[in-house]
Amino acid sequence: MVDDLPQRLRSDALDNRERILDAARALFAAEGMDVPMREIARRAGVGPATLYRRFPTKQALATEAFTEQMHACQVIVEEGLADPDPWHGLCLVIEKLCELHARNRGFTTAFTSAFPHAIDLAAGREHALTSLAELARRAKDTGHLRSDFVLDDLILMLMANGGLHATSPNARVAASRRFAALAIRAFRA
Repeated sequence: MVDDLPQRLRSDALDNRERILDAARALFAAEGMDVPMREIARRAGVGPATLYRRFPTKQALATEAFTEQMHACQVIVEEGLADPDPWHGLCLVIEKLCELHARNRGFTTAFTSAFPHAIDLAAGREHALTSLAELARRAKDTGHLRSDFVLDDLILMLMANGGLHATSPNARVAASRRFAALAIRAFRA
């Protein structure tokens, strides 16, 4: 009967969990997914055992840490789909996704391939990609998007965008905006 009771975290455990997530988000954004779990624990001010008790794998930690970014990605794609001009909507999506991914290097890796079996990310990624495919089909129908465009072109663009290196996060975003503009020109019919 005790097993049926909901598990509530003590306030200190909840604080530790939030510090772990904050540290993971900051480190994943700045350094990508290669950051060691021990470094995340150190930055959060907790021991490795506390980190692993809350998040037994890096995949579990990344899934939780990137929930907000996945939601933002879906909102961007939905905004593009809602645009009455599919080409304009696709351009908007490309610009905003590039910026979102430039601001968080780890999210690009998680979104494109690092954790394909992370349930929450996989479902969100699949929904976003299905919606992007629909938007691309509509843009092709208007004659603005190249007829040979395939969704993998967009994934390649995000992977290339994720590889941008700059002296600061602001410089990386500026470079990403330039890259998005070049990609849009390349995708135009």
